[in-house]
Amino acid sequence: MPEPVPDPTPTAGAYAVAHPVDQNPGLGILLRILAMALMAVLAAIVKVCAERGVPVLEILFFRNAFAFIPVLIYIWRTTGLSILRTRRPGAHLTRSAVGLTGMICGFTALNLLPLTQTIAISFSAPLFTVALSALILKEPVGLHRWVAVVVGFAGVLIMVHPDPRQFAGVGVLFAIAAAVGSAGAMIAIREISRTEPGPTIVFYFTLAGAVAGLASLPFGWVLPGPEVLLLLIASGLIGGTGQLLLTEAIRRAPVAVVAPFDYTQLVWAGVIGFLIWGETPAMLTLIGAMVVAASSTYILWREIGRSRS
Repeated sequence: MPEPVPDPTPTAGAYAVAHPVDQNPGLGILLRILAMALMAVLAAIVKVCAERGVPVLEILFFRNAFAFIPVLIYIWRTTGLSILRTRRPGAHLTRSAVGLTGMICGFTALNLLPLTQTIAISFSAPLFTVALSALILKEPVGLHRWVAVVVGFAGVLIMVHPDPRQFAGVGVLFAIAAAVGSAGAMIAIREISRTEPGPTIVFYFTLAGAVAGLASLPFGWVLPGPEVLLLLIASGLIGGTGQLLLTEAIRRAPVAVVAPFDYTQLVWAGVIGFLIWGETPAMLTLIGAMVVAASSTYILWREIGRSRS
């Protein structure tokens, strides 16, 4: 499971302001949908590799190491490598530690839960972001947003109904921890993006992920067969490309236009889960996902309204 992203959306906003391009909402929406399709494919690859016995931290290494290829090409073609200079290595380390914790929990959840349910629970990250922004950043959170958060968490409770066949108890805990980690990463990105451009943040997160994964080499890596090795390499290429498409979508269209299309990832995951594992999403999972999606969209709408004011 990606960090649902690492999702560069907050960073991409600052980057888009500094590097404007011609606005094209239709293209922005298309790029966002393609990004969600790639993220669903990435989650499926992670799940397949974990089921084949590849340790989570080994998957983490390949996911980040091979993401460097599209990320560096993009940086070279758009901003130049000089953008990688930073005066805030400590802030990057903090952001990476939080984000990687969420990513590891997400990868573990994918091994324990159905693909669709894991991704559906990941949609709760914006709800945790609101709560953490109030606790950590001391940002004012009005009654409307708190009500949306409470309703959204009710949707999460609907989704996490116990299913002993899927190790739901443990898997759900990892999926929720992944959502909290993603929310924490968004809080860290919100702070660091005041001085650091988006490509810089993405680069150092990818570097930290590759180093953290490689550090686990002495603790039980497996030698993957040719098929699994190709999947591991693909996870990095697909993950890196998905990140870039997310960034480009924000550059081409406002957040309010493209963000609601994040939920198409659930559709892609449902199709992939059915084709590979024969999964049929439980009705409660779909109902809960719709509640969470509605709550998150309402929070986004309120945020956009406040920004315009």
